[in-house]
Amino acid sequence: MEYIRRVVDDEIDRKTEAFNAVSIIGPKGCGKTRTAKERCKTVIEFQDEDKRDGYIAVAETAPKLFLKNEKPILFDEWQDAVKIWGTIRKDCDDHPENVGQYFLTGSASKKIDTPHTGTGRITEITMYPMTLWETGESNGKISLAKILEDPNYDIDGIMSETNLEQLFFAVCRGGWPRCLALSKDSAKLEIAKDYYRQIIHKDITAIDGVKRNPEWTRALLWSYARNMATTAKRTSIYADIKATQNVTDITLASYIDALESLFVIKDIDAWTPQIRSKTAIRTAKKHIFIDPSIGLAALGINPEYFYNDLDLFGHVFENLVLRDLLVYAENHNARVLHYTDDTGMEADAVYQMEDGRYALIEIKTGANKIPDAEKSLLKFKEVIQKYNQSAIKNVDHPRAVYREPSALIVICANAPMAYTTDMGVKIVPIGCLKD
Repeated sequence: MEYIRRVVDDEIDRKTEAFNAVSIIGPKGCGKTRTAKERCKTVIEFQDEDKRDGYIAVAETAPKLFLKNEKPILFDEWQDAVKIWGTIRKDCDDHPENVGQYFLTGSASKKIDTPHTGTGRITEITMYPMTLWETGESNGKISLAKILEDPNYDIDGIMSETNLEQLFFAVCRGGWPRCLALSKDSAKLEIAKDYYRQIIHKDITAIDGVKRNPEWTRALLWSYARNMATTAKRTSIYADIKATQNVTDITLASYIDALESLFVIKDIDAWTPQIRSKTAIRTAKKHIFIDPSIGLAALGINPEYFYNDLDLFGHVFENLVLRDLLVYAENHNARVLHYTDDTGMEADAVYQMEDGRYALIEIKTGANKIPDAEKSLLKFKEVIQKYNQSAIKNVDHPRAVYREPSALIVICANAPMAYTTDMGVKIVPIGCLKD
């Protein structure tokens, strides 16, 4: 299968100009090894059964021999030969000018503590499942980065060819590269289901060797799936599980830590500018899956289910968009946050660039929700403006002034065309978005 260039490739290009070695981390099955192989002249695969014993023997006795191969060199599943890390780090120390020489990839289900961090020599990049742009559901005609960079960036009239039915399938299939090699839709849906089963029965224990209960893991993922893209309290999630399982909060917290280490679930932090006096900012984290297909596998849902439950799809779609935003943020050194306060003002996502520019984003399924989303974003911007006006009233003791958003964006599932409202809000169909 021909290699599909990933968003993360741009980040790897930059990192290999500055660092001797690149360690690519992320969920299993997201394409780490394939992406690294595209760049390497030598590939050492420690799980190659024909060569494994020989490779392990060399790694244990004389790991420096590997470095004599033609570079760049990929060490796949390097955790099976942990001395490789130190060997590479030492070579980087000895030859600091030789950038882009080594790549390391490995299973997220193996947690290894190395004696040396490799700081300044071995850089780490997080790789996520494929975005809709990479899988082809998005035509990629609208750049999120350009919206923030250029106030005159024209998106008006750009059409989306993606409909709700395609998105129903995409969220259940997930962004797993393996799916692109399969021809039958039914086969593509099996990938996420198998991933889910592997998490429960193998990975949750393999991550650190601690024996964990598959039924507790199943119940935990089911509860997370029910609360997908919400700020549900952990106590509520625990209550879901303890309704049928005899398990303690401490144990469940350890299971959540393991699932986060496996890149199965992730929390989106809250954006916390104090822009209103006496207003309580809800700092609870928003819970998402690294790929919504895992959560849907936990719920036992197929694409047809959403024809009768668009409310659930709204949460799943938000998770899908947040997944893509995380991929784009990784490439631009940006952050993905969210905002909610006790007055009801919110932003589903705050996309913040490293120079401080940011976009307030609302994520909606139906185009009929766009007017309300626009109204909410404009109110948010107005609150910031009013705060800044009051902050500088006292010339002798001015308060901190908050930067105004560089863009207000509504990302919509079924909007057929991109446009800019009279008030300057960008309406972007998900079927057009890229980084």
